[in-house]
Amino acid sequence: MATSLEVRGVSLRFGGVRALTDVSFAIREGELFSIIGPNGAGKTSIVNCISGRYKPTEGQLFYQGRDITGLTPNARASLGIGRTFQNLALFHHMSVLDNVMVGRHHLLKNNFLTGSLYWLTGARKEELEHRRKVEEIIDFLDLQSVRKATAGTLSYGLRKRVELARAMALEPRLILLDEPMAGMNFEEKEDMARYIVDLNEEFGMTVVMIEHDMGVVMDISHRVMVLDFGKKIAEGDPATVLADPHVRRAYLGEEDEVLVDPDDASHAQESAA
Repeated sequence: MATSLEVRGVSLRFGGVRALTDVSFAIREGELFSIIGPNGAGKTSIVNCISGRYKPTEGQLFYQGRDITGLTPNARASLGIGRTFQNLALFHHMSVLDNVMVGRHHLLKNNFLTGSLYWLTGARKEELEHRRKVEEIIDFLDLQSVRKATAGTLSYGLRKRVELARAMALEPRLILLDEPMAGMNFEEKEDMARYIVDLNEEFGMTVVMIEHDMGVVMDISHRVMVLDFGKKIAEGDPATVLADPHVRRAYLGEEDEVLVDPDDASHAQESAA
């Protein structure tokens, strides 16, 4: 299977603070890859390095075999890398529909001059096509009932779903999800997990997900990487990784504690198969 993303020896420092130290891993095309670890482990830092918000102090990043280490976030988005944020980054005064449309700005071909000749150029046809794509995403994420609602008036769970819709609107081949289920109740988490699996399986997107809910990680991930104090301490299938004594120690501080129920571990192995 072809490699989608490769991270080679990435380190990140802020002054004297090391956020990441020599982190390396590769993600295969079509994989659902989760990054886990205690608070402050460097999970969001590595996603910010992949998306271009941070430039590594050392190391390189390759996407589809191309060195993207020096590219801006916009350039990476144009290559097909999309993301959501741990803290919502919606336009709260805009409608759900308009928020999702904003996600397609990288795909617009008409500029200001051609767009001003709306009826004489392809601008109108282009807008209709973009709206059709947006409506498909809204249907997929069951947002029809709130499509015209102002984003800031929605519940937290729905706003998280709108942010996912906006990331999908870019039509990324690789999507980075930073704690997509944080702050959700059980039912909302179940729905979001189903959408993420469908993104991966039906839309064919490679998914990189930061998530604290171990049940979700075990159920839907193909592979898992664990960070602790900015260093990679484990990588592999969910059951093997979460049974690793180094991982148990990072989460619980004791080697003899069991992080996962054996039944959950066998279920994760079946899911990953």
